[in-house]
Amino acid sequence: MSTLALLASPAVADTFTVAAAPVRDEKAVFATVESANVVPARARIGGTVVRLAVKYGDEVTQGQSIATIGDDKLMLQTRSLDAQMAGLQAQMAQATIDLERTQNLFDKGTVARSRLDEVRTAFNVADNALKARTAERAVIEQQLAEGTVLAPTAGRVLKVPVTPGTVTMAGETIAQIAEANFVLRLRVPERHARFLKVGDPVRIDGESLGRGEALFGTVRLIYPQIEDGRVVADATVSGLGDYFVGERIRVWVSAGERSAIAVPAGFVLTRFGIDYVRLARDGSTIDVPVQRGRALQRPDQPDAIEILSGLVPGDRLVTQ
Repeated sequence: MSTLALLASPAVADTFTVAAAPVRDEKAVFATVESANVVPARARIGGTVVRLAVKYGDEVTQGQSIATIGDDKLMLQTRSLDAQMAGLQAQMAQATIDLERTQNLFDKGTVARSRLDEVRTAFNVADNALKARTAERAVIEQQLAEGTVLAPTAGRVLKVPVTPGTVTMAGETIAQIAEANFVLRLRVPERHARFLKVGDPVRIDGESLGRGEALFGTVRLIYPQIEDGRVVADATVSGLGDYFVGERIRVWVSAGERSAIAVPAGFVLTRFGIDYVRLARDGSTIDVPVQRGRALQRPDQPDAIEILSGLVPGDRLVTQ
């Protein structure tokens, strides 16, 4: 709701000068509590879920281990590579001895250079074969490490579509995590779209969230695509909570602007069903009946009341 020009006299705290100012008409719409982003935690390898560390509603931090996927084939490949590496290491040791012995004999002139070249080539072949098997084993170790599924972001777990023992493929979703920054997702009829702008305030009935006072937020994003005749927008509101996602809440949004007079509720007196305000005129006070309108709740003055008739701009109200 736009700021009203309701200025109290700084010298006397119990007086108020009436002024007309633009106010926003409000329309009630339903909004849902949503996460700004719902991120899937995916499996990076195929295999079987051997450990599941989260359940519905758990809160996780970024990088936290939420599941472990095992693949028996990787363990068998690791054992096979270990055996091959052991054989290659033995060949490498023998090739090293042969190269040293042949090099000594060549230095003494006992063997030809062609023999030294053959032994050196055998040494290089054994060395490169061992390096290749070591690299293959590092790949398998990386695949085993990728079996640990990590939370991609901090938030709350919405869904866990797998259980321990479930067979998964690479890229399948293990859990869906809603980021902690919850927003209100509004769906406003398209006829009111021209009144909706980024930065507009929104008001929430406190009863919807179990509070006595109203909550206020700000529209931060308006989606350009209209769905089913409704404009979708996101609003940020503090105090939405961080557990329930999809909860429906009634929200008041702007539906136009007009000029109006509003006064704090403390200046309106009700006697025998008739509302009065006390005016200061010519050094005396008189009670004037007024027609009360709706309450204009806003963050800076939650008890403002619209006055439909009985006051004009410039009138000075007093409480005594």
